[in-house]
Amino acid sequence: MRATKKNLLARALLGAPSIALTALLAASAQAAAPGITGATTNPVFNLDAKAAYVSQPDGAAIYTWGYGCSAPPTAFAPGGMVGATCPDMQLPGPTLIVTEGDNVTVNLTNALPASAGNTSILFPGFDVTATGGVDGLLTKEAGVAGSVTYQFKANSVGTHAYYSGTQADLQIEMGLYGAIIVLPATIPGACAAISTNDTARAHDFGQGVEKDFRLARAAYDHSATCYDREYLFELSTIDPKIHRAAEEIAGCTGTGCPQNMNSVETERYKPAYFLVNGRSMPDDMDPSYASQYPHQPYNGNPHMHPGEVTLLRVIGQGRWQHPLHEHGNHVRILARDGNLLLAPKIINGESEARLAGPLLFTTTSTPGQTLDGLFYWTGKGLNWDVFGHGYPGDTTPCVPDDNGYYTSDPTAQNYFEWCGDHDKPLESRPFGSVGSGGPMTLPDPNIVANGAWYGGSPYLGGEATTRAVGSTPIPPSGTVANSPTDEAGFAFMWHSHNEREITTNNIFPGGMMMMMLVDPRAYKIDESK
Repeated sequence: MRATKKNLLARALLGAPSIALTALLAASAQAAAPGITGATTNPVFNLDAKAAYVSQPDGAAIYTWGYGCSAPPTAFAPGGMVGATCPDMQLPGPTLIVTEGDNVTVNLTNALPASAGNTSILFPGFDVTATGGVDGLLTKEAGVAGSVTYQFKANSVGTHAYYSGTQADLQIEMGLYGAIIVLPATIPGACAAISTNDTARAHDFGQGVEKDFRLARAAYDHSATCYDREYLFELSTIDPKIHRAAEEIAGCTGTGCPQNMNSVETERYKPAYFLVNGRSMPDDMDPSYASQYPHQPYNGNPHMHPGEVTLLRVIGQGRWQHPLHEHGNHVRILARDGNLLLAPKIINGESEARLAGPLLFTTTSTPGQTLDGLFYWTGKGLNWDVFGHGYPGDTTPCVPDDNGYYTSDPTAQNYFEWCGDHDKPLESRPFGSVGSGGPMTLPDPNIVANGAWYGGSPYLGGEATTRAVGSTPIPPSGTVANSPTDEAGFAFMWHSHNEREITTNNIFPGGMMMMMLVDPRAYKIDESK
């Protein structure tokens, strides 16, 4: 199955239309923002730091260090994730999910090789009290086979990073980092109320009711931070030369072996692997908690319906910046390092300050910094009917609301359609006929060398392929990969805009890349797997 998926993906990427809209082509493997919760208002997380091997798409097994659960956790979030687990070492470390006001305790045990020496965790943005362990440069540290306890109050809502504060140039590179998500204690009334998206989510289109996998209904205690889905992206790199050097020292026995890692050269830095949540593309598109990645439980495969608001939690881990580009729309930044970006209240009776974050073409992740942002896609402005209406006998309605979208029937398959493009199928306004109002000029779809719609259709929705009509079918016959009676959606490439970072060991495609899948409401998005 994985080989088939990779082959199809390579064909689609190499031959996809230049507008970055490709047909959905792979079996859906969802992602949410999975993690562990501690299950109480005063959560306790028992972590260790340990060595293991992580896999890469080129077949390499990389010696790595990472935080993990020293004992099975009491609770996972979101609920219902299939196969949820927290191994004793994982890359990145477990995502710690807490609520504003919680008194958090993290007990860290040092299970690294003795030659690695002490280790620790820093929690930027929190006032931390450390007990036990030994004194270190930045915080108390766990000595070899020892432990240390960190305690802090979760008083900073949003997404935060945690990472080692000991010999950081080596230990963070080796994988000692993770994320903390602090949920707001109070959900704004505008977000707590049942929304039309929740109504659509509860409707059964014949595939079963779609479950809500959000950690909360709002990112912050602000009415403009409501969202429908959320995803966490930790961006990092691996320089195999550094990891091999640490592995050799850790495995050295007998006289003359180095007693510590001080001889490991961390400069000149030349990474070969570029990771999203500990995996490289296409592995990051496999399910979370997939058994073939025992130490890399989290994936990177966002998924949404048109009109939904998707919360992105982006963290720069390691030492490089990574310009993550989200095709399909810009991202409205809500906060940096848990600090909501707000404009002062205007003197016109506003009840709360307005959001003031920038609209970004790329969410550039600075090492150690976190960004919370909102992504939105509707199909507006594409200049064709993305649902494929307008074929003979079609009577599907599209009555615009005040914003121009069809929202009067949340159970309709074309819910949130942009009505300005209703009844404009590609066959009547074809590619290349710009003068007559058609979309931008693209190659003849019959020229396979220029790419084909491998997923089956340029339209959203069940049986979308069978709605493609005209003298030149779209797609041409023989190029359909999906069943014509199955769902069809769009896949937007999300990737680093540093071109080398979309390779795996210098081979494209790979690295820091994933797909945002946009499916119609009629298709059930199951985040549990």
